[in-house]
Amino acid sequence: MKLAISGKGGVGKTTFAALLSRTLDEQGKHVLAIDADPDANFAAALGIENSDKITPIAEMKDLIFERTEAKPGTIGGFFKLNPKVDDLPDALSVKMGNIKLMRLGGVPKGGGGCICPESTLLKALVMHIVLARDEVVILDMEAGIEHLGRATAQAVDKLIIVVEPGRRSIDTATNIKKLAAEIRLENIAVVGNKIRSEKDEQFLNKHLSEFEILGFLSYDDALIEADLEGISPYDVNSPSKAQVEKMISRL
Repeated sequence: MKLAISGKGGVGKTTFAALLSRTLDEQGKHVLAIDADPDANFAAALGIENSDKITPIAEMKDLIFERTEAKPGTIGGFFKLNPKVDDLPDALSVKMGNIKLMRLGGVPKGGGGCICPESTLLKALVMHIVLARDEVVILDMEAGIEHLGRATAQAVDKLIIVVEPGRRSIDTATNIKKLAAEIRLENIAVVGNKIRSEKDEQFLNKHLSEFEILGFLSYDDALIEADLEGISPYDVNSPSKAQVEKMISRL
């Protein structure tokens, strides 16, 4: 499976991605976890030690220069549009159990987007990961689909948008769906998070009726405490693990 996970900041997208990855790992699946959100820390949510010391690929200037033959930070000029990337998932990932994690990092965006060596390398890497790797791939995205191109989107099995009961979260989900349609990514589902009651479920069902709803995660103080203490949400006692297992069986 190749799964891209998106949603508004603060809805629990990375928490869900971590629960999904750790559950699949427990089931014996090989998982390639990709942190494609510069503002999140997928590694810490997975429970990887010293996660703050992982260097994002976008900041590996020597590597970017070696693969694209252009200096990072430059725009325009000549550089390779198809850099070699097939060795990077094994060479640059941090391993924990059956999980391999890569942190992509962010690329400064100009007025019309960035056509630069860093962006070119990251998009080529994501394309290779989605099209050619045989692990379960979980991409923790920004509140959008920045790293996905048209060719990559065709190979993504599901775009999962994490939402919480609230108008802004619903508006973000609708905007993400529009962006996805532009690159013909149509297999989209929603996961409702921070659900306090049946009323919250009904609210999301009503306002997201055009979406497939994969399932719901209960509001849980244990998950919030885990985040505050830097513990993986998978390592606390929470009903969310059983809820994620049900979603995996549906996937």
